[in-house]
Order: sequence, then C-alpha cells, then structure tokens
Amino acid sequence: MNKEQNLIQGNILKSLLSFALPVLAALFLQAMYGAADLIIVGQFAGTGEQSGVASGSQLLHMITMVITGLTMGVTVFVGDAIGSRRPERAGRGIGTGIVIFAVVAVVFTAVLVPGSDWLAAAMHAPEEAFVQTSSYVRICGVGTVFIVAYNVIGAVFRGIGDSKTPLITVAIACVINVVGDLILVAGFGMGAAGAAIATVSAQAGSVLFSLYFISKKQLPFSFSLASLRPQGECVKAILLVGVPIALQDMLVQFSFLFIQVIVNNMGVTASAAVGVAEKVCGFLMLVASAYMQSISAFVAQNNGAGQYHRSRKALFYGIITAFAAGAVMGSLAFFGGSMLAAIFSNEAQVISAAHDYLKAYGIDCLQTAILFCFVGYFNGCRRTVFVMIQGVVGAFFVRVPVVYMMSQLEQANLFLIGLGTPISSMVQIVLCLIAYRYYRSKEKRAALAAG
Repeated sequence: MNKEQNLIQGNILKSLLSFALPVLAALFLQAMYGAADLIIVGQFAGTGEQSGVASGSQLLHMITMVITGLTMGVTVFVGDAIGSRRPERAGRGIGTGIVIFAVVAVVFTAVLVPGSDWLAAAMHAPEEAFVQTSSYVRICGVGTVFIVAYNVIGAVFRGIGDSKTPLITVAIACVINVVGDLILVAGFGMGAAGAAIATVSAQAGSVLFSLYFISKKQLPFSFSLASLRPQGECVKAILLVGVPIALQDMLVQFSFLFIQVIVNNMGVTASAAVGVAEKVCGFLMLVASAYMQSISAFVAQNNGAGQYHRSRKALFYGIITAFAAGAVMGSLAFFGGSMLAAIFSNEAQVISAAHDYLKAYGIDCLQTAILFCFVGYFNGCRRTVFVMIQGVVGAFFVRVPVVYMMSQLEQANLFLIGLGTPISSMVQIVLCLIAYRYYRSKEKRAALAAG
C-alpha cells in the first residue's frame, strides 16, 4: 500500500491532518467555485440577477448534497475494501457505483431542465428575479451529469486514501469557472445565465481532467469494463450507507431551502442577503466539512482493518482541532460579517442584512465543529440510519419550526430567523453523544461475550 492510502498506520493525528488538509483545500476551492458566480454577479449585475443566482444555487446545492451523500456509500465501501486488502471487491463496488449514478444523473436532469419554472415558483422566487432563477436552474440542470461524475470520482479517491487528486481537479474547475464568469457576466452582461453556463463548463472541465489523471495513475484496485454492471452485494452495501446519508442531506438542505422561501417573501434585498450569507457560511464551515469527509474515510479504512481504537481517537482529535478552528470562524462571522458580505455584494442594505444572518451562524460554528466530526465518524462506522434520524430531527423538529415561529414575530429579522440553525445543531449534538455512548456500550458487551 502506497503512502497515499496509508491511513491504518502511524501517528493518528498526523495521518488525519495529512489527509484532511488537501480535503480542506479542495473544499475551499469548491466553495470559491460556487461563490464566484455570486461575487461576480453581485459586482457586475443588479440585485435581481443576484437574487436569481442566490435562489437557484441554493436549490442546486441541495441536489449536490444529495449526490455527495449517496457517493459516501462508495467512499465507505471502497475504504473498507482497501483497509481489508480486497482490491477486487473495491473494483466491483466502483463499477456498480458508476451504473447507479448514471441513473441518478438521468433522473435529476429530467427534473431540473423541463421543470425549472415550476421549481422557481415553488421557491417563491421574487418577481424581479423569477426569470433569472429559472434560467440558472435550467442551465445548471443540463450539467447535472458532470456534478454526478465529479462526486463519484472524488468519492473513489477519498476511499483509497487519496485526497490530493480531487484537490487538483477542483482547482482546475475553479479557474475555469472564474474565467467564464468574468467573460460571460462582466464582459457580455449575461447575468445569472452567464454564471450558470460558466458553472456547467467548469464541471465538465473538472471531469475531463479527472479522467485524464485516472488514466495516468496506478490505482490500488482491480477494475475493467466487466466491472461496469450492478452487482447485488455491492448495490446493497453502497445504498445501505449512501441512501440514509443522501436522504438526511436532502431533508436538511430542504430545511435551508425553506429558510430561503421564507426570506424570499420578505423581499428581494432579504433574498439576496441570505444568498450572500449562505455563501459566506460555506467558507466558515469548511474545516468542519473537511473533517467530516476525512474522518469518514479514515474510520472506514481502520474499521476495515479491525483497528477500531484508531477510529475513536481520530474522532477525538478531530473534535478538538475543528473546535479551535470553529472558534476563529465564529468570531469572524459574528464581529466581521459585514466585511465578509461585502466580498459578495456592493449594496449596503444587502451587506447589513447578511451580517445580521451571519451573527447566528457565528454561534453555530462552534457547534458544527463537534457535530460534523460525529457525523463523519458514524458514516465511517456505517451507522448511517442514525445519521439520517438525527439530521431529520434537527431539520424538521427544530430548525423549520423555529424559523417559522421567528418569521411570524412582529420584529422578525434575519438574525432571529438564522437562530434556527444553532438551536438545531445543539439538539443534534446531544443525540450524537447519546448514540456514541450507546454504541460503545454495545461494542463492549459484544467483546466481553466473545472473550
């Protein structure tokens, strides 16, 4: 096993950080890739165009999160196979995953492209931004196949312990997207439509370069054209892990989409402000998100090798280091939200409203550092049904009711609406602590019975 896949030996913190840093860098570039649309549209187009990108990208982000959740099944499957030194099983799983996600790409494309107007209406897109929202969704829907392909390839690389190749491909995508935005939005004044075309072009470029790198890389699994067929055992294993995560991600993102719908009813300025704030939040949560993905891959490989103690220590180290980063990010959001929002918009009202929303996220940064590490650990342990349950509880039993109640207050503002997120995170952390203690006691009882 080469150095890139060696997550089952050596110093745990060093191994985790070495793997997580390229993941963090890739997520940063991916966030830049997504933020470029809003930044450039905010600087070179009107509030209507910016609101269209904000609403449309929120919907696309939900779909991307569903796809990413499903691909976690591939990451865990491949990581387990590599950790247990069964490369042929990893190849069968990858082939099965490609078939599954080809179907997923067709389904999402069939919904997004012809249904863009209906989706824009369902999101209560402001009248001034309706056409722009629909156009952004429709054009990005054409590129769904590239979103799916990129995430599948990234899932495979994380599963084998390679977090550097996805970093290179997302860096390429980021450059293509920024250049495309500058040409189409700033140069030709195409607004939301130009931003969407640039996004699709960047996704396509990323996939092509990923395939090129794969052709030049010696991979630690067996794969051939014969692997490209759904195999029952692999389908079951991938979906048992991926579907609960995807369902949880979809429902959680739906709750954030609900926030966007509530805010859209408050007017175009509030709509644009939440879109700006959500893009800033994408950067604030990068460390926690990197740990979630990294701990999942780390735990999958070490559990596959029977080294459960390394998995538990990785969770502990992840929480400590992510919490420290969360304190910095939270302070930046709470006290410097206006400065951060000004990167994405040059309108004073939008910036002020976005800062109000970001103050709530400043509180959540500390909690997310803990929550995401737990989620990564449970995903790697295949406890994805619990992950789904805690996510649904947080989204629909806490976040949505709190947001709705806050929006009904006479003095309702974006800070009060934003409080739904940290309140739900607090409840989810409690559920994770209870589940961790339960599963550990269950494991100890099983070990005593076996010994």
